[in-house]
Amino acid sequence: MTTPNDPFVLRNDAGGVTSLTLNRPRQFNALSMEMLDALQAALSAVADDPAVRVVVIGAHGKAYCAGHDLKEMLANRTQEFIGGLFARCCEVMMSITRLPQPVIARVHGIATAAGCQLVASCDLAVASSDARFATSGINFGLFCSTPGVAVSRNVARKQALEMLMTGEFIDASTALAWGLVNRVVPPEQLDSAVRELADVLLSKPQAVLAAGKKFFYQQIEMNMESAYRLATEVITSNMLGPDALEGVSAFAEKRKPQWKGE
Repeated sequence: MTTPNDPFVLRNDAGGVTSLTLNRPRQFNALSMEMLDALQAALSAVADDPAVRVVVIGAHGKAYCAGHDLKEMLANRTQEFIGGLFARCCEVMMSITRLPQPVIARVHGIATAAGCQLVASCDLAVASSDARFATSGINFGLFCSTPGVAVSRNVARKQALEMLMTGEFIDASTALAWGLVNRVVPPEQLDSAVRELADVLLSKPQAVLAAGKKFFYQQIEMNMESAYRLATEVITSNMLGPDALEGVSAFAEKRKPQWKGE
């Protein structure tokens, strides 16, 4: 059981994988200003840590994340606070995108509004079959504009608008079919499925993953001609670098590659 003095975000490091766990289960891990500050601090700490190869964002309690803390918002209905809260949330989501490490969302229970945004902002997502997702702000007179940015970059336009306009829940299998998550497993297999995916990422060259992630998010916002121009620069640099030399040499020599830093 958590107490008011417990950290908002817990960190655990094991074998190159850093797990960040939202730790306000009684509040369904709502993204209050304090929670966002704690998550930002945790992300900043792992960003420059070469020992961290993969980041997993999970949560304690019955819910993954119920979005913003509506009680906090009602108690602070000023332009300064509300605008600052949404801006802070967007900074956190962008920090996930900018992390050099791959980030996996470990999702169970509900992920609504900004909680759904958090799932969509992670590079990959593994969900329990009991997970449910919604951008439910419309039910409270609030269109989920900021969650919509991340969600609409994960799922097709018609599906994104259905979520944003109806506020209705979709189940885990629908989230998988729509592209919001990568894998859905029974609840008892969630941790092992996350670890399996993390292990695959750990087997890849760290520097190449970091450069590839950065490139992916840059090109996705470009027109095709500009994206191909950037892709040519990135893949040329990659091919002439030490990891590609090792990988191609290992293939030719029929051996397992030894990546830099292993």
